[in-house]
Amino acid sequence: MHTHTPRIGIIGSGAIGGFYGLMLARAGFDVHFLLRSEYQVIREQGLTLDSAVHGTLQMNVQTYASAADLPPCDWLLVGAKATSNDQLAPLLVQAAAPAAKVVLLQNGLGVEEQLRPALRNDMHLLGGLCFICVNRQAPGVIRHQALGAVNLGYHSGPADDGGAALVKEGAGLFQAAGIDSQAMPDLAQARWQKLVWNVPYNGLSVLLGASTTPLMADRNSRALIQALMAEVVQGAAACGHVLPEGYAEHLFDVTERMPDYWPSMYHDHAHQRPLELQAIYAEPLARARAAGCQLPRMEMLYQALAFIGRGGQAD
Repeated sequence: MHTHTPRIGIIGSGAIGGFYGLMLARAGFDVHFLLRSEYQVIREQGLTLDSAVHGTLQMNVQTYASAADLPPCDWLLVGAKATSNDQLAPLLVQAAAPAAKVVLLQNGLGVEEQLRPALRNDMHLLGGLCFICVNRQAPGVIRHQALGAVNLGYHSGPADDGGAALVKEGAGLFQAAGIDSQAMPDLAQARWQKLVWNVPYNGLSVLLGASTTPLMADRNSRALIQALMAEVVQGAAACGHVLPEGYAEHLFDVTERMPDYWPSMYHDHAHQRPLELQAIYAEPLARARAAGCQLPRMEMLYQALAFIGRGGQAD
């Protein structure tokens, strides 16, 4: 355990990184935000959270435009999208203190495997599974509608105990900031569990131009959501990860009770940013296929999203 207050770096300070970073800063942690396009705005005006759970919070935060200017950080929370992972490793290595812990707060499969080879051997790599309704409203302004838990699992690094102590320490940081956080003993299974929600709602929000409430209100889209959830559960089982009984039904019920929400992929599409198709669709489909399992509805959704992501242009 640390004998000093850990220094926390936020890499990718959009909705996810901004929310968790701000909550940690509010709790008194030493938090440093690496910013790109919003650097000047947040440096001058601070970071604002408009939360249905925590109320309105506005704070002046420690901001940096370059990773070279960040002080060495004990924990690095990566809120950037998986589409930018090929650019992240040099920033993380530059900002990492010795034996730093890197937590990928990202969706999909294969994100840790993509990043691990470019990190130092002394660096620990963890995955973070965020269950939250949050989006960026404007430069420096984050809207939080519901939920907020972040569960952690260890991927790789020099930990002698399989990372259990570090996962517990990381969860403790979030818990101290008033955020529900649990240790996940099997990170690979936890990532498949997160896909049960991400695969249907992210993709269908783009394909159908609909947020969660209308998707849940229509008989046909409800059936399609449930069929896609069932395929993800099937794919996970084929890859050796049997998900808890009734897990898909639980997520379906939770979504029915949520406030109306536009998933992150819709916002990426609306702002003409790259879609996270590799991590959320292509990688799990490839793993399921290698295990002899076909997921036809998920495959069709992926193909449609790939077409949309290319703007209707040929490969």
